[in-house]
Amino acid sequence: MKNNCRFVVNAIGKCGETYHTQCKDKKELQKWLLENQDKLSQNEIKVTDKKKHPLLKLISFNK
Repeated sequence: MKNNCRFVVNAIGKCGETYHTQCKDKKELQKWLLENQDKLSQNEIKVTDKKKHPLLKLISFNK
């Protein structure tokens, strides 16, 4: 079985819940974020792009 997800989302909810999901494309990622916007703490969302080039990962600027 091939895992074809591209984005991995780790987030913390407003009441301390932990969310972990995988999305196959940007459209699905945006849909999930919009659906769960009221449950999530906006400062505690981390989205990882699994297909990002390794050199870009080293020089990317994250908070």
